[in-house]
Amino acid sequence: MAELILHHYELSTFSEKIRVAFGLKKLAWRSVDTPPAPPRPLLMPLTGGYRRIPVLQVGADIYCDTNIILPALQRLHPEPTFYPAGSEGVARGLSFAWERAIWIPTIGVISHFIGDMFPAEFIRDRKEGYLGIDISKAAMAPSLPQHLQHVHAQYAWLKAALADNRPFIFGHAPSALDLTCYQTTFLMRKNCPPEVDQLAGLAPLAGWYDRVAKLGHGTPQPMSAEEAFAVAKAASPTPPTHLQANGDPTGLRAGQKVTVTPDDNARVPVSGTLVAADATEIVIHRHDAEAGDLHIHFPRLGFEVVAA
Repeated sequence: MAELILHHYELSTFSEKIRVAFGLKKLAWRSVDTPPAPPRPLLMPLTGGYRRIPVLQVGADIYCDTNIILPALQRLHPEPTFYPAGSEGVARGLSFAWERAIWIPTIGVISHFIGDMFPAEFIRDRKEGYLGIDISKAAMAPSLPQHLQHVHAQYAWLKAALADNRPFIFGHAPSALDLTCYQTTFLMRKNCPPEVDQLAGLAPLAGWYDRVAKLGHGTPQPMSAEEAFAVAKAASPTPPTHLQANGDPTGLRAGQKVTVTPDDNARVPVSGTLVAADATEIVIHRHDAEAGDLHIHFPRLGFEVVAA
């Protein structure tokens, strides 16, 4: 089996979700340190222009977005599962809802504490190329009360779910939903002073947070971007046998030219030829002049697929 290669950077909260996923499954993986903002000259050809982080690479198969990376890891390494006690549907649905609801409010809380430390080029990239909003402290400060309302409301149901002292959301075993809720908590607790626990109401979750953190990051080994690119160039994409070639419920057919675009932010379309799809995943083929043939995988939730 090809090595698991994660393109990520240390302070990326969505990357932390996948790093802890490796820990839950006790996996060995290769770690490619990636700049927080483009240009990423050796990664962009692999993704067709998709600019968000993290990206999982398995040979010449490229997985974009954590909500397709986790199912891919589950398929490749089924045990221990991300979905204990038949929780897959709830875990996947609530993970998507959690991230959509809490992402900008979480940034608002972080900006309150450290927004004046963000480099100017980082702020400019997030405004012009990624989020479409100014995340500087001065710009975010007026909305802090509203951001805190969203954070407290969202964390209220998580605290209620854990109120009976269960170790994890679904009971005794950690799940994909624990990883999702942990990663935004990690973003606040990693980057803010201890006062954030009081401001954002995180203190009652400290025990749960520590249990998820103790899952660790598996066994990473560093890899350069050049080495990862060479792996893709030398490999051939794996046929997606877990999907039907013409299983798309909206009628898209294998062989069609399509574009796939995030529907919320970083809306860079990725073009290719449809390989296979269903209601949860789409795989497109791209040929890069240097990297060769690639399969790029996206989740359906959060992405728009349009026939060219």
